[in-house]
Amino acid sequence: MRASRMLSILTTLQARGRVTAPALAEACEVSVRTIYRDIDALAASGVPVYADRGAEGGYRLLDGYRVRLNGLSQSEAGALFLAGLPGPAAALGLDAAMIAAQNKLMAALPENLREDAERMQERFHLDAPGWFGEAEDPKHLRAIAGAVLRGTLIRIRYQSWRAEKQRRVAPLGLVLKGGSWYLAGQVDDSVRTYRVARVLDCTALDDRFDRPAGFDLAAYWQAATLRLEAEMHPNVAIVRLSPLGVKLLDALSQPYVKARTQLEEATDADGWRIARVPVGKTSWHAAAELLRLGPEAEVLEPADLREKMIELTQAMAMRYRAVRKARRRHILPQSTKQS
Repeated sequence: MRASRMLSILTTLQARGRVTAPALAEACEVSVRTIYRDIDALAASGVPVYADRGAEGGYRLLDGYRVRLNGLSQSEAGALFLAGLPGPAAALGLDAAMIAAQNKLMAALPENLREDAERMQERFHLDAPGWFGEAEDPKHLRAIAGAVLRGTLIRIRYQSWRAEKQRRVAPLGLVLKGGSWYLAGQVDDSVRTYRVARVLDCTALDDRFDRPAGFDLAAYWQAATLRLEAEMHPNVAIVRLSPLGVKLLDALSQPYVKARTQLEEATDADGWRIARVPVGKTSWHAAAELLRLGPEAEVLEPADLREKMIELTQAMAMRYRAVRKARRRHILPQSTKQS
């Protein structure tokens, strides 16, 4: 355990530079006093680790000192090869670099771990887009990714669902979600989300920007996703569901809707159950979502949504009846029509 912890301390110092004892203690899940003892042991073994005093102090390795670490476990080696995602890497222009890095990693692995790593590559594959969808290939993704890494501003022409807009954006990070790339960008002191495929033009600028203090891309994305899903489903419909309707609702609902649907245990004489289901902003959007359940669902409330369901289903029935009558007139022979 101690050897593993000291190895972790070394890799952390090498990756992050100066690190405080409390930060190391938190990362290793031990006390600060234990970190002090481990640092002393590393120094005694010849590792050039130094302590910088003061408010911004901490431990660091001697400038230029690098640790050659080949002690990967079987699971660690496999995880590294699972992390190589060829599709996203190619989209960012890093496919050749990823292949080169994997080749170097494979060469550095002990002989007994190479076979396990190759087996991981052969038997596991990530397909990022959802079913029945294709991964987007945004025209300006690489230019935006370059600005993200450099920390420089971009000027974009963007097509939102409302109108075309011009924006000067500080690109903070990129997220790949369901085969689509999204940009978290700061505009006028607020962070917004842009779908990269909707960027019509992008000009990389030389002006640098300061990242917001404490900005966490993963935390921002989680909060933004939850906020968007809540905005898209602000209302609740009371729906009567058949046994098949219950299964269809579970299979077809988005995770946000599924997690917040309240389904009563009791059934009526026909075996149907009552559910409270989050739905879209307007009665039209809500009806479009619930029509997927077909005759296995009946909207009880609100009244305007029930009326919209009646309106849409009647219009559909009339259209199909008209088509059926037209086909019959076309198919019946002339003698039958006259009789």
